Amino acid sequence: MSSPVRPGWMEKPKPVTQAAKGLALVAVVLLVCVPFLVIVSTSLASTDEVVANGGWVLWPTEPSLDAYRDILDGGIVTHALGVSAGVTIVGTLLSLACTVTLAYALSRPGVFGGRPVLLLVLFTFLFPPGMIPSFLLVKELGLLDSYASLVLPVLVNVFNLVVLRGFFQGIPEELYEAARLDGAGDWRVLFSVVLPLSKAALAVVGLFYAVAYWNSWFYASLYLESDHWPLQQVLRTYVVAGSGLTDATTGEGTVTAPQTVQMAVLVIATVPILLIYPFLQKYFTKGVLTGAIKS
Repeated sequence: MSSPVRPGWMEKPKPVTQAAKGLALVAVVLLVCVPFLVIVSTSLASTDEVVANGGWVLWPTEPSLDAYRDILDGGIVTHALGVSAGVTIVGTLLSLACTVTLAYALSRPGVFGGRPVLLLVLFTFLFPPGMIPSFLLVKELGLLDSYASLVLPVLVNVFNLVVLRGFFQGIPEELYEAARLDGAGDWRVLFSVVLPLSKAALAVVGLFYAVAYWNSWFYASLYLESDHWPLQQVLRTYVVAGSGLTDATTGEGTVTAPQTVQMAVLVIATVPILLIYPFLQKYFTKGVLTGAIKS
């Protein structure tokens, strides 16, 4: 008796197909890793080696941390690093608190005004405010040149709200009813039932918020003076605009090559997120897909 014919996607891949996939994967990895290797190597290279290689170094022969010492020695980068870390930590915690409470309220059936509020939130996602109205609102609220201007206008992200709301709706209704029968109120249900079951979604949404706050530079360029800039705005000024690469970095003169300083600032701005991401990667599929599908 002949075996049934299986669909093409269930067949064992041919050696040629496996080889092609392997080559494609290697090519993608090289496209990602080689530029990052060049950035790190250039930041560690000496000034003479950078000049001799035309500004880029693939592998430094004499690694040096002079560039990192220069930019972290009490200069503007050190202050900007502290600003970015503070804004990221405080902003992520506040955004998570507001998003979780709003998503929980909108996920429960029969909440007074729940549907109009949900439609209002979705309306802001479809029709975001322009730059000028946002600037005028921040100005009228007295938030100019204040770190609150980097957090309050973007406190709740609609996509993250929808993901959490869908995740909360996916929790079995029997758990809510059991908690109610035990006399638990809304806050007790949220903290004792919902949040312990939503660690995956909270980790993903928290990472989304942290990355957004850490990488934010546009609002800083609109609302803050240069002495209050976060790290990403300083990085943009150094790398894109090419201004203040020597004196503004340390507050005094330095003999470090400008390209080395640029790459060192870029590494400092990139590494924190790279260190956090691997610990939360396992939650991505479960957290985002479950919330999105349930929505």
